[in-house]
Amino acid sequence: MTELTPRFRIPSQLSPPEDGTARLSDLGSTRLRVAVLVPCHNEERTVAKVVADFRRALPESAVYVYDNASSDRTAELARGAGAIVCSEPLRGKGNVVRRMFADIEADIYVLADGDDTYDAAAAPRLVQRLIENRLDMVNAARSAEETAAYRLGHRFGNRLFSALVARLFGNRFADILSGFRVLSRRFVKSFPSQVRGFDIETEMTVHALEMRMPVDEVAAVYKQRPLGSTSKLSTVRDGIKIMWRIGNLIREERPPPFFAGIGAALALLSIALAYPLFVTFLETGLVPRIPTAILCVGLMLLAFLSATCGLILDTVTRGRREMKRMFYLAQPAPPARGGERQW
Repeated sequence: MTELTPRFRIPSQLSPPEDGTARLSDLGSTRLRVAVLVPCHNEERTVAKVVADFRRALPESAVYVYDNASSDRTAELARGAGAIVCSEPLRGKGNVVRRMFADIEADIYVLADGDDTYDAAAAPRLVQRLIENRLDMVNAARSAEETAAYRLGHRFGNRLFSALVARLFGNRFADILSGFRVLSRRFVKSFPSQVRGFDIETEMTVHALEMRMPVDEVAAVYKQRPLGSTSKLSTVRDGIKIMWRIGNLIREERPPPFFAGIGAALALLSIALAYPLFVTFLETGLVPRIPTAILCVGLMLLAFLSATCGLILDTVTRGRREMKRMFYLAQPAPPARGGERQW
């Protein structure tokens, strides 16, 4: 789809016009292709406005709407608003984003949801930050002007997951679950996505942190859904999925502490069960509960095996990380601002 994605020039300086909406203009010499990616499932009430807003904010970009098995007029209305409409029948945001990243050829990717909760006018500011600092990701940290826009359960879950990821993988993002991001081609084409649902944002964040990519975060307004539009995100169900995904990422990217934790739990259980047997043995010289003694030995052996697995898998993880790093470096790097080289 390379021919469908128009190019624009890198601005040497970006100044917002009087209406407050920043624009990209032909002030530089390097031409870059920008693609706005909008995954949608039953968003007929909002998709046309989202497309129009991004076309106005980034007039020289191509807006792609991927219809994810919608049962309403999402595709029709998106096409009428000027978007390039494609379809992905496999349900789940992760499946849609993976398909988008595989299909679309561009230099800069703007990823946003189709529910009209993100401020499209902030997109040029995020793009400029990515270009000026030669970054691979600029995350839009959600700042809700209305309390109802950001439900209490979602707010609490986001803070919990963000704090957990910061503790385990690095404290570089305040909002790891934001669906509004600007990404470089180098990130998109080296991102080995595996998830199917709303945990795609967590996977992207951890991938950037693990690869130690140049990233940044910018605050952006988060709006309330329009009347009649309903969220596809379930606080409990998707919260469990995100937590499960974080656990899997810890197992995959941090095997020593993950398996050491399991080993420590097994060892403590073994010691707790063995303590009464040991006391009885010191007093009488007998071991009265042989099955319990065997269980204690088995638990302690499993504890040592778990710790050993963590050490072995750490070597495998390092090898995988090196391979991902080499593939990442094989992608063209961002140009210096005002330079002639294309991505």
